[in-house]
Amino acid sequence: MSQQQVLITGANRGIGYEFARQYAEQDHKVFAVCRNSSKQLTELDVEIIEGIDVTKASDLLRLSETIGDKKIDILINNAGLLHKDVLGEIDAGNIRAQFEVNALAPLRVTEALLKNLKKGSKVALITSRMGSIGDNGSGSRYGYRMSKAALNAAGKSLALDLKEHGIPVVLLHPGFVQTDMVNHAGDIPAETAAERLMQRIEELSLDTTGQFFHSNGESLPW
Repeated sequence: MSQQQVLITGANRGIGYEFARQYAEQDHKVFAVCRNSSKQLTELDVEIIEGIDVTKASDLLRLSETIGDKKIDILINNAGLLHKDVLGEIDAGNIRAQFEVNALAPLRVTEALLKNLKKGSKVALITSRMGSIGDNGSGSRYGYRMSKAALNAAGKSLALDLKEHGIPVVLLHPGFVQTDMVNHAGDIPAETAAERLMQRIEELSLDTTGQFFHSNGESLPW
């Protein structure tokens, strides 16, 4: 495979870090975007773009200016936020924050980098099956579920809008991953999740644009 330029948000830890590490090991050019870098990230052969809060317009402008006119072959909107919203203890501020990071930010990042996406580029949105209305069998987690459902809706529209430009979009559920977000209580390590997700991105084409997949390749319900 020829070298590709890959931009990843939330690249300082968890799945984002594993994306950065594995793409770099495959000799791709990686732009690792994060608010605060980490020691492990600085040890990788990647270009770190630090100090980017994906919810702030000024930071997204700086990100766009930093990338300049470079082509982005793969854009991975990975940054996410999870709060434990329980009925009877709902914090509206926490829910708004999750919408800002999980739903609105991926759309804003993609729009900010539209000039860098060309025919053949790919956009991946790291969502969750918790955003599936049809798959909700346990309730709770209101802000996370609602924001990921909104992200899924945005991703479907992005897929339709970008298809005419030859740019496919995919919505990806990584699985229950052992990351800081869930206190490392997951079923699979971040390394495995990223490896699977990268395979789904590799398989992505205009024929499968706008679809919602588990990292293991299973098609998920909306």
